[in-house]
Amino acid sequence: MIEGKRTRRFMLRLCCAAICLLSGCAEKMPASETIRLTPISFAALEGWNTANVAGAIPALAKSCGVLGKKAPDVGMGPSYAGKVAEWREPCAALKTVGADDGEAAQAFFETYFTPYRINDGQDGLFTGYYQAQLRGALTKEGPYQTPLWQRPDDMLSIDLGDFREALKGQKITGKIKGHNLVPYDDRAQVAAGSLDGRAKPLVWVDDPIGAFFLEIQGSGQVVLPDGKPLYVGYDAQNGHGYTPIGRVLAERGALGKPVTMQKIRAWLAAHPDQAQHVMNQNASVVFFREQKQEGAVGAQGVTLTPLHSMAVDRSFVPLGAPLWVETANRKTLVIAQDTGGAIKGPVRGDLFWGAGPEAEANAGPMQETGKAVLFLPKTIKVEP
Repeated sequence: MIEGKRTRRFMLRLCCAAICLLSGCAEKMPASETIRLTPISFAALEGWNTANVAGAIPALAKSCGVLGKKAPDVGMGPSYAGKVAEWREPCAALKTVGADDGEAAQAFFETYFTPYRINDGQDGLFTGYYQAQLRGALTKEGPYQTPLWQRPDDMLSIDLGDFREALKGQKITGKIKGHNLVPYDDRAQVAAGSLDGRAKPLVWVDDPIGAFFLEIQGSGQVVLPDGKPLYVGYDAQNGHGYTPIGRVLAERGALGKPVTMQKIRAWLAAHPDQAQHVMNQNASVVFFREQKQEGAVGAQGVTLTPLHSMAVDRSFVPLGAPLWVETANRKTLVIAQDTGGAIKGPVRGDLFWGAGPEAEANAGPMQETGKAVLFLPKTIKVEP
């Protein structure tokens, strides 16, 4: 057994080395996906003086609990996120600002932060997400036939930056097959039962479509037969790229624009004979863990704040940083606290709406074009 583990570790190192040497095998950022930060004034932020800036204070306070121990990280490009020391002063000053004091909140941000327009005001897409709620049981019984899987023991995730600096922020996920590292099971394989005996279900739910959307949301509640909620959160992903099935259905002419989550769910429910095949077009599979905190927990490890937490692409936007979002429907300050498989690019965000039917109804249709402004502590020097 010990010798077998040594062999597997050796093969893993060998595979990683080969991947790094053959840099073409690793995913690279498209040349167009870059970020430019241009300092602007707070006066240039449309709606700044009338926005509910104080509403973002509790969210930032949660992030400061992390930033006081670990500085935010930007996966690619220049490191403009700053160090712990550069976030310490604004986080300490935040303690004196009340969550209902709008003037004090504005003064706080204007004193300690510099706003940076991202990519000269380039337009991006802003969508919404929520904390889903399903019904389930800890054992497979009755209507509870769809598993939410825990992270499989045989799945390996490798940070390529550990082997070559140029590949920092990129990773590859797979499994050992014989003497090779191969891609991990995709959604079609998992749906066909490939994980049976190889991974453990965390819980069984009664709605396969709801389980699919729970993976997209990343966290949620599963109400057990005794009425107690089991909070589940993102633990890992199988390494396959995310494909939005709404786009698949639109390309087939099955859905008209705008494509919303509600339309997708309705189509899947109305076509049970085709639903799994369509869901399989998204090869990405999310694995879950039980989370002890109530509410949705983002990638930064903090509980998300409705309407003031946003999922971003951490390759460009550091987790914990404030972000000013300007769309036709909203001018708002949010805190970057989460990530998502569909959230790619420097001007791309997913606004957290909270939990429950109302949050779902608001998050599903949200598709807004807008601009973003990144706030960084004034002590951080950003290279032009």
